[in-house]
Amino acid sequence: MSVGGLDLFMIVPVLAVLFFGHLLYLHFTNPLRCIPGPRLFAISRWRLAYEDWKGTRTRKIHELHAIYGPVVRIAPEEISFNSLTALRSIYGAGSKAQRTEFYRMFDVYGRQNLFTFGPWQMHAERKKMLNHAYAKSTILRGHTAQMVEEMVVKFLKLLENEKETAGEIFTSLHYFSLDVITQFLYGPKYGGTTALTGRARDRRLLNDILDPSRRRLSWFAVHLPRFTKWLYSCSGTTEKIVSTLGLLPMKKPATYTGIRAHALQAWHDFKNASENEKNEYAGTTIIGRLWRLHRSQKGGILEDLDIASECADHLLAGIDTTSDTLMFLIWALSLPENQKYQEELIQEVLSIEDAQLTENGLPSAQCSDKLPYMDALIKEALRLHAPLPASEPRSFATDVVIDSFLIPKGTTVSMEPYALHRNSEVFPDPGKFNPHRWLGEGEQLNEMKKWWWAFSSGGRMCIGMQYV
Repeated sequence: MSVGGLDLFMIVPVLAVLFFGHLLYLHFTNPLRCIPGPRLFAISRWRLAYEDWKGTRTRKIHELHAIYGPVVRIAPEEISFNSLTALRSIYGAGSKAQRTEFYRMFDVYGRQNLFTFGPWQMHAERKKMLNHAYAKSTILRGHTAQMVEEMVVKFLKLLENEKETAGEIFTSLHYFSLDVITQFLYGPKYGGTTALTGRARDRRLLNDILDPSRRRLSWFAVHLPRFTKWLYSCSGTTEKIVSTLGLLPMKKPATYTGIRAHALQAWHDFKNASENEKNEYAGTTIIGRLWRLHRSQKGGILEDLDIASECADHLLAGIDTTSDTLMFLIWALSLPENQKYQEELIQEVLSIEDAQLTENGLPSAQCSDKLPYMDALIKEALRLHAPLPASEPRSFATDVVIDSFLIPKGTTVSMEPYALHRNSEVFPDPGKFNPHRWLGEGEQLNEMKKWWWAFSSGGRMCIGMQYV
């Protein structure tokens, strides 16, 4: 028997030699062989991919750290760390680590953006264009603060007028975050949504987020990128066969189609607006700021799709993170054992002086930022339920030494908030929701702050962290 002119009996031994040669390399030659970890994870990346498929990857890595220590080999060419020294080396200021190809799955309209840039220089250049708009002083004062305060009023009216929606907090909080983010990015006329006040078209945008097959598509895009790209590029008869066999991880059109279409339309509408209107929005919106840089060429070669991609990425990143953080906090406070924390929060809010309230009788944005107990509650919610708890992969262009281990260039290195936030030596009784841990003083509090990593760190720190 022959295959392509080759005798089958010749192919089998060759494949066997290649396979066992690979195993020998992993065990006796690969520089990573000295790093502790389970053997099956070191042999094949599919062992970790299996955990990813089950939705248990993050918890599994945490378990492995508990068994093997702060440095664990979780795949043939991937190492997970769980120490402050590694945190500084990989993510700290001045680190030369760059994002891996994993992030390219978040490109929008075929263009990279702040989230997907690999080289730190490109990321820093784009971030410089947006830093002022996301600065704490900008968020807490002026137009942005007023907009957020107005959205809080609309959210409270929604809870009062739509009992059914109010009872489903996942939905109502997503309406809130959708409206806040789109108003911040686009303003009311060119992409700002009104989901809180009942606009059906805007509310339907959440269908992109609710689709359960979104996670399956992400798995395929990460672990089988070429195959996934081929599946979605098929047309004609091949496309019909692929669809009939049920091979598509998610039916066409794929993930985030509605949200991305909305973001692209927002850019087209803004671009066609009058010069006076665009100039007006240049000081109050992200899309206006990028347009102004584009027009002045201070942003370098910033094309139409670059602006659209940047805004769409911020929209996608902001919806889930904002709403999920609020949802987990409210859920934690709703538990019977945490009733005392609810009462303490109520007392703090009632103690606010009238001068610090808005005309609607609610705490102002500036005032809310200065409530110590509220801050502790949010910190604890983000510690236990960070909206992005999983690994943040990086790689180095040269060999490096991290925690005494030689890491060859190109090796994927990562850390995860989930494991960092559950170090029992730093956070006593780490599985318990306890905001009081953040109200102390001294060395223990300082140490917790070093390990708290809800927004990443260094130059790649989340640009939107001031919204929390």
